[in-house]
This record gives sequence, structure tokens and C-alpha cells, in this order.
Amino acid sequence: MKITKQTFVTSFALFSLFFGAGNLIFPSFLGYNAGDGWFMVAVGFVISAVVIPILAIYGHARLQGTMMDFGKKVSPVFAFVYSLIVYVISVSFPSPRTASVTYEMAVQPYIDIPSWGWIGNYFPLILSAIYFMLVLLFVLNRSKIIDIIGKFLTPGILIILGSIICIGLFGDYDSMRASTYASNLTSGILEGYQTFDAIGGVLVGGVLVVSLSLKGISKEESKSVIAKAGLFAGIGFVIMYVGLIALGAANSGTLEAANRTDLLSQLSYNTLGGIGRTALGVLVALACFTTAVGIVTGTADFFKGLFKDSQRAYVITAIISCILGVGMGQLDVHSIIVVALPALMFIYPITIVLILLNVLPDRYASPMVFKAVVFITVVFSLPDFLSSIGLSKLVQPIQESVPLGTVTLGWLLPAIIIFIVVNLISFKKSPHS
Repeated sequence: MKITKQTFVTSFALFSLFFGAGNLIFPSFLGYNAGDGWFMVAVGFVISAVVIPILAIYGHARLQGTMMDFGKKVSPVFAFVYSLIVYVISVSFPSPRTASVTYEMAVQPYIDIPSWGWIGNYFPLILSAIYFMLVLLFVLNRSKIIDIIGKFLTPGILIILGSIICIGLFGDYDSMRASTYASNLTSGILEGYQTFDAIGGVLVGGVLVVSLSLKGISKEESKSVIAKAGLFAGIGFVIMYVGLIALGAANSGTLEAANRTDLLSQLSYNTLGGIGRTALGVLVALACFTTAVGIVTGTADFFKGLFKDSQRAYVITAIISCILGVGMGQLDVHSIIVVALPALMFIYPITIVLILLNVLPDRYASPMVFKAVVFITVVFSLPDFLSSIGLSKLVQPIQESVPLGTVTLGWLLPAIIIFIVVNLISFKKSPHS
């Protein structure tokens, strides 16, 4: 397998574009709650936060298109509505969350904001404004995104986080506590939802395709570069996630953590002392910033395409996305996670089946298969969505009657069954196709 410099740069860029706020704060807390059941939690988390997103990158490498191409076999209208929903969700939740996490972990612990009087009340707003002004600057210079992120920011993230994990895992700890989860595997999968990485895969993959095209790289070479970069980035994700989950589990019998950000701060301080806490602040700022850049760039690309490659549409969308980021970024991390849950329960199952269908050979993923599987997925994921908005009593009998329905995966088996049935019918009608 030939590996070029561009492959390594793209791998680093891909890692950094994915690796944001959720990727930092979720794994260690997941391991902390799982305790001695951390391995199965790690398996579940890797499935939803690594395997599915990297398959999305492979899908983009194969299609060499935009997110619209992911749903075009269902219908052009569906592709448009799906893409629009994904981009609206992305700039409304994961992008603003990067500013909130940066504030809570990289700024608040070091500054006595209450002592500033009335100025302190507006400090988070001022910080968010500066943060998204820098994001906008990077987005408007998008031809340099891959090189800047890949060459300079990602190595810093890897060094800091790798040090915390490696040093932390060699510490002396009390016995791990028993898992607090009813199902470790399912809990890992669902926590992986909150990283937004499956959605990020279909969004960031499009950013890579366009960015490589702007560098003058041919479609064939782009396919190879993106596929290899996806493999290398995936390996990096697995190492980092499993390391953080194991570190959280190792400390489960020792530390008392109030929330996700609190645990991560304690882990960094216990492994690297005051330097570790400062290093974590730098890591958070870098990881969150690069994710916000990727999200806003992808959203701006989408609307640019809708308006016949209009650069004005690109700039206006980027500005609006950053303004929305400043506004939503005033919520704390926990509030954003709670508000985002219903959207995730609805859009994530659809995203997963679209990713899986797009990496399959065309013979097994005909337009009819796409239509049937997506329709069934929407129908059987509705109870989870309704439950997440407070109608759990209404849909509980339905969830209990569907396999895996009580663990919010009721759509999974119906989607698999309809995929097999439609393919069998198609093969029977066209045995020589």
C-alpha cells in the first residue's frame, strides 16, 4: 500500500476534524461509570463513534460527491431534506458545544470571573464571539484547512492526550467498581451517538473531497488518499477512545466526579499535575476549534452548492453559522447535550443506515433497497424520538413489543430484515443481474 505525504496530512486533518468536544468528555466518563465492565462499553463506543463514521468516509471516497449523494438513491427531495436537517443540527448543537466546552475546561478554571463584576456576566459571550471569529477566519481560507490542521494542530492534540493516557494507565488505583449500566454494550453505542461522529462522517467527508479537489488532486487519487486516511485516522480513534475509557475505569474506585468535564479535569491533574491541567486546556481548545471549523465549512459548502457555486452563499452561510454558534454557545455543556438528544434519536438511525448502504456494492444497495430500509428505519425510530421529548408513557408499550426497543435500538432488526427481504425479491426477479 503506497502511502504519500498527502495521505498522512489528510489522516491528521481527518482525526482533528472529528476529534472535538464530545470525543474528549464522553469516553473517560463512560469508562468511569462502567468500571469493571469497561471493555464491552469500549466495544459499543468504538462501533458507533469509530466504525460507522469511518465507513462514512469510505462512502465519500467511493462517491466523490457531497452529502446530497448519500441520500440520492432514496429520492432527490429526501436527499435535500436529510442534508438540510443534518447541517442545521450540526451548526445548532455540536458546533456551539465546542465553544461551551472550551470555556468550561480551558478558561473558567483559570480565571476568577465572578470578581470581575458586571464585565464577568458578559465574558462568556465575548469569548464565544472571539472564538467564532477565528473559526470564520479559517473557514474563509478553506483551501488551507487540510494543511494547517493536519500539519500543526493534530500533532499537538496527539502528544498531549497520549501523555495523559500513557502516564495515567501506569498509576496505582483502587479496585474498579461495578458497572452502573444495565447493558454495557448498548450504553457504549448510545454514548457514541452523542459524539455526533456518524453525522460528522457524512459532513467531514464532503469537506475532504472538496478540499482535495481545490488542491488539484484527481478523483482517482482522492479516492485512494481519503480511504487510506480513513483507515489511519480510525486506528488513532480506537487507541485514544479505548485509552480514555480504560483510564476512566481505572479511576472508578478512586475518584468522585460530578460530571464529564470534572472527571477529565481530575484525570489530567492526577496524571500530569498542574501542567496536565494546563495541557488539557490547550487540548480542549485545539480539538474543539478544529471540529467547529469542519462543521461550518461543510455547512457553507452545502449552501454554496445549492446556489450554483456562489461564493457569496458560502460566506453568508459561514457568517450565520458562526453567529448561531455564539448564541447557542451561551448554554452550558449539559444543557446542549439534553437539548440535542431528541434530534439525535431521530436522525442518527437514518444516518447509520445511509452510511452502511453507501459502502455496499450497488448490487445489494439498489434504489428500492434504499427506499425500503430508510422508510422502515424512520418508522421504527419514531418511538425513541417521541420518548426523548417526554412522551415515554405513550410509546412504552410499542418499545417493549419490538426487539431491542427498550434500549432505543428498535429500528435495527426491522432494517436488517427489510434489507434482506427486498434483496431476495430483487434477485428472484433478476437472477442474472
